[in-house]
Amino acid sequence: MPQYTSAKEFESAYSALFSTFATGKTKDLKWRKWQLKQVWWMIIENEAEILDALSSDLNRHEFESHGADLLGLKTDTLEHIEHLEEWTADEIPDAGVIFGTLGKARVRKEPLGVALIIGAWNFPFLLLLQPMLAAIAAGCCVMLKPSELAEASQALLVSLIPRYLDPSAICIVTGGPAETGRILEHRFNHIFFTGSSKVARFITAAAAKHLTPLVLELGGQGPAIVTASADVDLAAKRIAYGKFMNAGQICLSINHVFADPVVYDELVERLSFWFAKFMDGSYDGYCKIINERNFDRLASLLDKTQGKLVCGGKRDRSTCFFDPTVVRDVTTSDSLLSEELFGPILPVIKANHVDAYKTIASEKAWNIHLLYTSSPRSNRSSTRVSILRYYHPLILFVTELTLLVLANTNSGGVTINDVIMHAGVPNAPFGGVGDSGYGAYHGFHGFLCFTHQRVVVAPPTWLDMVMSFRYPPYDLKHLGKVAVAKKLKFQPGEQMSDQVVHRGGKGSVWMKSVKLLAQVVICFALARLVLQRGTLINETKGLWQGVARKLQLS
Repeated sequence: MPQYTSAKEFESAYSALFSTFATGKTKDLKWRKWQLKQVWWMIIENEAEILDALSSDLNRHEFESHGADLLGLKTDTLEHIEHLEEWTADEIPDAGVIFGTLGKARVRKEPLGVALIIGAWNFPFLLLLQPMLAAIAAGCCVMLKPSELAEASQALLVSLIPRYLDPSAICIVTGGPAETGRILEHRFNHIFFTGSSKVARFITAAAAKHLTPLVLELGGQGPAIVTASADVDLAAKRIAYGKFMNAGQICLSINHVFADPVVYDELVERLSFWFAKFMDGSYDGYCKIINERNFDRLASLLDKTQGKLVCGGKRDRSTCFFDPTVVRDVTTSDSLLSEELFGPILPVIKANHVDAYKTIASEKAWNIHLLYTSSPRSNRSSTRVSILRYYHPLILFVTELTLLVLANTNSGGVTINDVIMHAGVPNAPFGGVGDSGYGAYHGFHGFLCFTHQRVVVAPPTWLDMVMSFRYPPYDLKHLGKVAVAKKLKFQPGEQMSDQVVHRGGKGSVWMKSVKLLAQVVICFALARLVLQRGTLINETKGLWQGVARKLQLS
């Protein structure tokens, strides 16, 4: 049993963080950059120890730990270092003449204050240190609370954090549920939590007492949808991979599969094949269940199922080993769909994509992502519509079906024809919706989590020469000066059918593509002009040199 941070130690650390923030030390960009670089060296110089801790806690293979924990952490660290000045710079809003030109309006990026970051046991380094990077970049002081369930990882973090990072501004505390409850009695300026929806409700209630802003990265029953037109073997391979990874103990893992009746039997068979292939007759490198409590929970759910077990099922409580397991003929009322599985059990439900998205839309738990639509390599389809109006019918089919699912469901993110991938998209927000959480992070979006965007405007004192009408006593003859200045671009009596929707706004992909194309064209034009000008200069230079030589000869 590890020894947790005492109440006295916590109070001392808590007070120190607020004292440090009050000095303004963490607002210095040099300090932030230095600390971010220290995180990099902490990871690089202790990589072997980190891998050993993950192996001890989860029996995770070194390759999987590199890809799942270390790669994202290293990449995000370098991104924060590279973009720190850019992200923290003041923004100049399009504020018009009075506020913008005269008032010099700007938006400052200021740290929220002291942040509490509570990590999770399934990725004990990534899910604790990645939000910490964002908090440091924003200029916050940070209190880290790792999961007590990943004991080896927690012990290593307790050793590394004070060795590499500024202990006056970044500290780590440990504890179980009771200790965490006492921590949450205190006021923080921001709380970032990764874990279960059940625990998140307690944290939200505690934060509400102090009106503390939150980011909640939770889970959810994320399904895969395999349509009649899918490449079944590839779908099975990727779904099995997503479930095999970390023994399914990932918030992004597929909870269950909706498979079209046309491909149902084939999919079940290929899932069984790929699980057996991945296991390769050996259990080395396959993750264990984190503890006996979670093992018993999974075993109980599997024992109660009305479905048919077709693959796996082998388990050993003494080692917390739980074989990847496929269960077919499952209904939506089955025990396996009563909660998020968070383990290596995969129920497969027979349903076409329409029934699937209707079921998803009616569920109480918002899914953190949706998976698997069709493969463009297949011609099997019962849903092709208006094909003759388009040039590329297969593209139409894939797009049409994808939009159909997207328009009728809600989730934190979506991966099409693969698994988990949306979480790794660079410079994109990662987060949940509904019961899978709220708020998003990764890159700049994480920086914004811990940042207050403070508007500053400084109108000149002489502005009263043209704006004295705003003071009492009011005079209606000046009413025109407070009227909307813009001319309307629409008419009274318009109907919905009269509305014209353009392809995209300033921030749309289409508009960004147009801007990029325009920039490329301008660059080419400038380059050509420079080359032409250079040729002209050389010709002129040659002409004058020739004249000079003739003069010398004469």
